[in-house]
Formats: sequence, C-alpha cells, structure tokens
Amino acid sequence: MSEFAIRLDDVGIRFQGERNSGGLKDWLIGRLPGRRSAPSTYCVDALRHLNLEIRSGERVGLIGLNGAGKSTLLKVMAKIYPPTSGTVAVRGHICPMFEFATGFEMNQSGWDNIRIRGLLLGMSPSEIEEKLPEIAEFTELGEFLDYPVRTYSAGMFVRLAFAVSTSINPEILLIDEVMGAGDIKFADKAKRRMYEFMEQGKILVFASHAQTLLESFCKRTIWLDAGGIRMDGETAEVLGCYSRANVPIT
Repeated sequence: MSEFAIRLDDVGIRFQGERNSGGLKDWLIGRLPGRRSAPSTYCVDALRHLNLEIRSGERVGLIGLNGAGKSTLLKVMAKIYPPTSGTVAVRGHICPMFEFATGFEMNQSGWDNIRIRGLLLGMSPSEIEEKLPEIAEFTELGEFLDYPVRTYSAGMFVRLAFAVSTSINPEILLIDEVMGAGDIKFADKAKRRMYEFMEQGKILVFASHAQTLLESFCKRTIWLDAGGIRMDGETAEVLGCYSRANVPIT
C-alpha cells in the first residue's frame, strides 16, 4: 500500500440496538389513529462489502442519495466508526472536516477555541500561537472571535473549523459538504485553499451533492447506493450515469 493510502477490504457497518420507548411522547404517538407500533429493535446496514483504495494525490468525490452511506464512509476512513466487518487501513495524518461542534467549547471565545481545536489536531502550543494571526485573518470573523462560539451561526462554525483544520497541512482531508456553507466570498477563499492543498499531492475525499464542486475538485468519484458502491470511476462519467438514473444533481 502506497504512502498516505486509504484501503477498505470488505468493510461493513451495521447499526443495531433497542429503540427508546416507554415515555409519554411514545404513548401519545401510539394512540394516533392508524399508527403502527414500531419494532422494539432496529438493524441497519449502513455500508455493505466495500472494497476500495485511495492513493496519494487522489481527489475522490462521494455522491449518492441521503442515507446512501457517504457520511458513514467518511467516518470509517477517519477511524470514528470501527467496521462491523472487514478491515480499514489508513496511512497519513487525517483531518476530518465534519462534526463541527466536536472540540468546541461553546462558552469559550473564538480565540480560545482556535487553541483548543489546534491542540486536538496535534499542534503544539507554540505552533498554534505562531499560526493564530493567519487563522484569525482567514476566518474573517473579526470581533466575533472575542465572543463565545455559542453565539455563532452554522456558517461561522464552518469558517472557524475550516481555518484551523486546513492550517495544519494534513495529509488526508475528509470533507462532508463543508464547501456549501458560508457566503460566496468565503467559499471562494476556501476553494483556493483547497486547490493549494491538492497541489501538494495529498488525499482529498469530498462528499457532496453539488456537481460543480465535484467537477472542480475531484478527478475520481464514487457513487454510493444503499451502502454499497454502485459505480467508481472518472468524475464526468459517474456524474453522467448518476444524472441519467433520474437522480437530481445541483
């Protein structure tokens, strides 16, 4: 396996357990006319028998309907979800760009959260302080960095998380729709930074519903369907087949 590679061999993810029940809300819902009782347990195969390899320098898009397994696959690559079956091998420093609330202290300022998130990403205190002005400038949050992050909008969260995460020069960047948040000006800045990242020959895996973004960033795209790989190939070809299957793409 080459440097910075991601490899999945026959990977499956199954979520199963017991449903919460017995509360007042469940009792009230159960009394609605025509309401069927939900089973007491659940079992969902989010990923099924996935085999793929991503090598250094590749930019790979993930498409599929909601629930197809895109976010689950990213979390498997990030080692957040251990596989129920099969094996996952990853080489390289991974930076996941999702779960934006993770690592944020909601009552602390933006400045403090830059420091906290930097530490969680493996930066040293001195490295964080050195990069602090650059990170702050990139966010364009200005005086809002003095405010508690609980006052931030979703777009402001994205700005802060993106600025810190991409400042560490990761070897593997996993993104889940982050480019769709924020205003046009910031999206353009983020896009330029992504191009700078990709020019360094690192790995990008990008889950999105946006055709233009996938065409801009990814030479290869994987179409996920019901937890399995329906198609894996050159982005234009995959998007064409996806569109012809009457699946709307923006």
